Amino acid sequence: MSKRIERLKKICNQQGIISALAIDQRGALKRMLGDDITPQQISEFKTLVSQILTPYASSILLDPEFGWSAATARDNESGLMMAYEKTGYDKTTVGRFPDLIDDISVLRLKEKGADAVKLLLYVDVDEPDCINDRKKAFVERIASECKAEEMPLFLEILTYDANIEDEKAFAKLKPRKVIEAMRSYADPKYGVDVFKVEVPVNMKYVEGYAKDEVLYSQAEAAAYFAEQSAVSPLPFIFLSAGVSAELFQQTLVFAKQAGSHYNGVLCGRATWADGAKIYKAQGKAASIEWLKTQGMQNIQELDEVLQQNATPISF
Repeated sequence: MSKRIERLKKICNQQGIISALAIDQRGALKRMLGDDITPQQISEFKTLVSQILTPYASSILLDPEFGWSAATARDNESGLMMAYEKTGYDKTTVGRFPDLIDDISVLRLKEKGADAVKLLLYVDVDEPDCINDRKKAFVERIASECKAEEMPLFLEILTYDANIEDEKAFAKLKPRKVIEAMRSYADPKYGVDVFKVEVPVNMKYVEGYAKDEVLYSQAEAAAYFAEQSAVSPLPFIFLSAGVSAELFQQTLVFAKQAGSHYNGVLCGRATWADGAKIYKAQGKAASIEWLKTQGMQNIQELDEVLQQNATPISF
């Protein structure tokens, strides 16, 4: 068995399902915790999440900037993914281009105990080729680095439209954006071991889940899930995109019923977001209590849903 496969197995549970906890947020977490939060407090909250919740996760995704103490605090059986990109994107140019953390390499992540590398890429398949080709070349370089170090590459794709900011307007475009972005990077030259992707619809607008306006019938939404699953034989997992724990769990059940063969999740805010609010408002002790009760319940309920609905990876 190759080192790459050995490392990928560490990210999965014994059944071959990825039930991973994500807390590699930096800019988003700082906004949640408040502008006056210190780097030490950001690191402390990540460490609490890791220490308390990784016994119930197959692995955890962290960042090299604030996450090494959390990596050390994780459960012994939990695998470790590390983000390679800087938070956010370049806002001075058109195209939402990524950048890498200055003092980090795949080799350095491997030497410090990471089992996999995660790269976040913002993709609008309808932007000009001069933008998307530059992003593809960027991923090719990371893929070569990961191949040389026998490190699995998780490619996280977040879709957008360069001309549309409105959530409802984008929801109508989202299925094609998500599916075609995934298709774009399924070619072996991009070295993707596992896709971390959005679900192909905004569930808040799906019949039966929508509180107000419906943009997709259940049949239409199910067809999009099935189409996404058929794009590539590569393993793929869903990100929670900040929705509630309840809605994310409902989404995973819907995806399975729609014929999606997703292989797990990398779930962040749907598991621990309220714990961050409590850390900000009430402090460390109250946050610990929340993580040990509601946070633990969130991740255990999610794991139960995964065991019943996710498809194990075939190694």
